Amino acid sequence: MKRMFRIVAAISIVAAMGGCKAVNTLTDTKKSSQGKPYELIIACSQQEWTGPVGDSLRAVLAAPVPYLNQTEPLFDLLRVQERGLTGLVAEHRNILKIEVDPSIEKAAAGVEYDVTARPQIIVTMMAPSDSALTRYISENRKSIVEVLEQAERDRSIQTNSEFYNTGIDAAVRKTFGVGMKVPKGYTLAKQEADFIWARYEYPTASQGFFVYSYPYEGPEALKPEALIAARNRFAARIPGPSDGSYMTTSDAFPPAFRMFRLEGRLWCELRGFWDVAGDFMGGPFVSYTTVDTKTNRVFTLDGYVYSPKLHKRNFVRGVEHLLYTVHFPDSEKAE
Repeated sequence: MKRMFRIVAAISIVAAMGGCKAVNTLTDTKKSSQGKPYELIIACSQQEWTGPVGDSLRAVLAAPVPYLNQTEPLFDLLRVQERGLTGLVAEHRNILKIEVDPSIEKAAAGVEYDVTARPQIIVTMMAPSDSALTRYISENRKSIVEVLEQAERDRSIQTNSEFYNTGIDAAVRKTFGVGMKVPKGYTLAKQEADFIWARYEYPTASQGFFVYSYPYEGPEALKPEALIAARNRFAARIPGPSDGSYMTTSDAFPPAFRMFRLEGRLWCELRGFWDVAGDFMGGPFVSYTTVDTKTNRVFTLDGYVYSPKLHKRNFVRGVEHLLYTVHFPDSEKAE
């Protein structure tokens, strides 16, 4: 079934996501979508791609992902002419179509899901002129990125929910009373009364996370310096490659801090770099902290990546998506 949403305000492009998820489970006859995660097909004319419209699209969609060891774009952009949007290209997982026509009343955007394949998102941006479209892209840059990122995240969450490591889920439930859908491939590396560490080892990379909990002693516990101190206490339980070495938070660049709400729950995010004390290793990390008011304890999920030879963006996205599989008891939702 084809669904189209006309968007005229920045917030609306994200609101539309709530009405139609990127993964449409009602249509089983569609082909599987093509392309790699965070790869985006842009269908537009040569004039638009080499002019201000293309410059604006690249500035927004190929902007560097923050807090990675090397420069990597938010999306890998692949441009085609609109007539090239056929066959396997038309079945790509992420498509952005540009339409410039003087008959269009004003700049707007539309979102469609699972049009030619599943799961798929197609964003169409339309405007009466290149200048109007450039202005629209600039004014709605955050929402444009969010709607595309959410489509990728929804795919990852659904896969995690369907094919997850039941052993790690059981361990997290037993230790913290919290459900968590961790993809298959992760192995449980350590389990203690207040700490769980799991990792996914690749031939030349490592993706892992640790979960920990400690008593909540008031609002000061959620300040950045307190969260970093707590992170270092628990990260020290993850050994490095040499005797006596252990993980810690890098002090070369202060971690970024923000607070946000997810399904009514307040979370604190730290995003930065980790090092190994006593050895030479490091990489990006992201941690999410909340207060479990039922137990009056701080709960933290911390994901990290080690990938000295490969790009890190998609590995980091993978540990970020774990947050969206965390489930507290129903009684905790009414905070």
